[in-house]
Amino acid sequence: MVVASIDVEQQPDRASRPGGPRAQAREQAILDAALELIREVGYDRLSMDALAERAHAGKATIYRRWTGKAQVVAEAIRLRKSAHEVDTDTGSLRGDLLGALGQTCASLSLDEAIVAGVMSAMRTDPELASLIRAQVINADGKFDVIVQRAIGRGELPSGATADPINEVGPAVVMMQLVFRGELLDDAFTAHLVDDILVPILQHPRNST
Repeated sequence: MVVASIDVEQQPDRASRPGGPRAQAREQAILDAALELIREVGYDRLSMDALAERAHAGKATIYRRWTGKAQVVAEAIRLRKSAHEVDTDTGSLRGDLLGALGQTCASLSLDEAIVAGVMSAMRTDPELASLIRAQVINADGKFDVIVQRAIGRGELPSGATADPINEVGPAVVMMQLVFRGELLDDAFTAHLVDDILVPILQHPRNST
């Protein structure tokens, strides 16, 4: 199966797409239904027929907007993630990281069944994997902004990057949530920031 490349900038926000409030409400019902079904039956057993029935929408309506369930699920997760996140400029690197990661951990804790189901499905569905990586994991660049602010405040050396956060952070979070089955609480977030991420960011190797 050949998966077409995904350009995030070509994925329009819902506010910019044509259609009035009724059309947007119908789309939201479809996206909500997709997440509900993943919680209940998993991604693999989610069918377009079941999605249409749950959302009280015709399949033709769904296919006019999305080509298949991978696109529906990726957009539902992207929008749910963005709804839980706001920029938190606290004035310090530690505060910014605690704020950003705290929002992420809170969102993941609410959607643990969705996270587990989608992670498993990404191993066997290349289209879903490509969409999730492009639209959800690599899309917002929020840690790049946090690192640049820290450089401007003199907390990090010039040339420091957010690469360690993007590489190490998700692995630690997934280990805690999925493999250990433990809480992503404030104590975990503080441990991740204070004991792992800040020391790595401040290491001389994390600068050019």
